[in-house]
Amino acid sequence: MKKAIVFKNVRKNFKQLKAVDGISMSIEQGEFFGLLGPNGAGKSTLINMMAGLVRPSHGSISVMGFDVNKDYQKARHSVGIVPQELVFDPFFNVREMLRFQAGYFGKDKSNDRWVDEIIERLDLADKASTNMRMLSGGMKRRALIAQALVHRPPVIVLDEPTAGVDVELRQRLWGFIKDLNKEGHTIVLTTHYLEEAETLCNRVAMMKSGKIVALNSTKNLLKEFSSKNLKVRLQKNKIQKIATLMKGDSLELEDDWCTFKLKKISDASRIIEKLNVLKIQILDMELIESDLENIFLKLTSKD
Repeated sequence: MKKAIVFKNVRKNFKQLKAVDGISMSIEQGEFFGLLGPNGAGKSTLINMMAGLVRPSHGSISVMGFDVNKDYQKARHSVGIVPQELVFDPFFNVREMLRFQAGYFGKDKSNDRWVDEIIERLDLADKASTNMRMLSGGMKRRALIAQALVHRPPVIVLDEPTAGVDVELRQRLWGFIKDLNKEGHTIVLTTHYLEEAETLCNRVAMMKSGKIVALNSTKNLLKEFSSKNLKVRLQKNKIQKIATLMKGDSLELEDDWCTFKLKKISDASRIIEKLNVLKIQILDMELIESDLENIFLKLTSKD
């Protein structure tokens, strides 16, 4: 089986800025792949190069075996991109917009059945005759997803698709996207909602300053960076003294909570015992396991 997307030593410079700095990786057909990183990490530049909107300064990118620069038309037919910004044509209703978009990819009226199916599955049926300008932000987001799917691309790229979307709509969108993935579509997702990436993605790449700083299955990343922290709530009059009293323990303070970073699980009982000896009352307590957000912050925070 050929790869869905292949990046080979891809670089993109904007004068002195290295927006993408030597990225090489591949995404398998049928994967649900997460591309994560803070603002300015290079995610959108990478997506724009994949779409053929920006040319790499060096290296190559292929989609479904087609080079995005040398065989642009076939590569562009193979991918549907949902942009982060709400960009739309204000002169058409939803159905007209989708038909025009399909026409750009050479689809004729025989594609109307698929247009109707997308409208139905994205709960846009009652808005199909509504002008795009009149839609709410959440409905515009659905319409842009429909627009990316209208030519039936095997690869779907979602750039912050649930930004500004309410929880109910977010759940519906993910239900639909998961169904598309089960049907064989390759999904590439960028998101700031890390619980989404942890729940949905089989594999994750984390970017920082134009480079990949981690690339592994979600499961392996969690295993590799697994850690446990002990979080205790203390009396407010004790919280400022705790760093001095617990010298030698790695801890963080926030309001009346103190989080101890554990090297091993037995450290938890030692810390609790030490607090008891110091006559510091524990008002509440919980053991926290690392999640994708902890790993993300650790790998992408400033040096």
